[in-house]
Amino acid sequence: MQAFVEIAVLGKTYDTPRGPAEIVRDFSLYVERGEFVCLLGHSGCGKSTVLSILMGLNQPTTGGVVIGGREIDGPGTDRGVVFQSATLLPWLSVADNVRLALDQVARGDGAATVESYLDAVGLTGLGGRRPRELSAGMQQRVGIARAFALEPRLLLLDEPFSLLDALTRMELQDELMALWERTRRTVIMVTHDVDEALLLADRIVLMTSGPAATIGQILPVEFPRPRRRETLLGQPDYFWLRDAVLGFLEAQPVHG
Repeated sequence: MQAFVEIAVLGKTYDTPRGPAEIVRDFSLYVERGEFVCLLGHSGCGKSTVLSILMGLNQPTTGGVVIGGREIDGPGTDRGVVFQSATLLPWLSVADNVRLALDQVARGDGAATVESYLDAVGLTGLGGRRPRELSAGMQQRVGIARAFALEPRLLLLDEPFSLLDALTRMELQDELMALWERTRRTVIMVTHDVDEALLLADRIVLMTSGPAATIGQILPVEFPRPRRRETLLGQPDYFWLRDAVLGFLEAQPVHG
């Protein structure tokens, strides 16, 4: 059976004053429809470079990406994106920021539809506010709602909770997990947080530190779903898997 996302021998090299700098080399990964995959590695190892290529914001030097049988060559509404910060348009209301996504896929004519996405991320009744009137966590909730409103074939998350405090981060992880359980979107997420990856992912893709990074190991996360953080620690393999991830990371050289 053909994978839904096919990333084949992906490589990226930048020209610098000191000569070519190879960031990613021979990165190949196949993701099934509805799978939740986390990319994990040290800072600067190329995780976000891979994700930016999947977004269509960066062109690979070698290899390519096929999503649902179509090779990507630029951004598209088939991919929803959530960045570290919410990247909302400050002059629009919360509802209008989400409605922008609905307009892109020709379904943006009903306030009730917008409200359903805001309800799903805990922002019921806040559609009339401006982004500046919301906390950072609430703004990121709007970003998640906007990404899901596209009903994308692939959802790309670039450390979406890394700038939030610990409690808010856990709340948004739970809300993302609940949304994913309902929609079963295909997700590729970049994270530095081992426990976050163990909570959310079906597979953890561990990247080497380079200088030209690639996939060092792929670990399946086979804990039963739906998952709840309060019961995850009781899973027989939880600490073994956590130690395996940490052991891999500790064995990688840290550059810079």
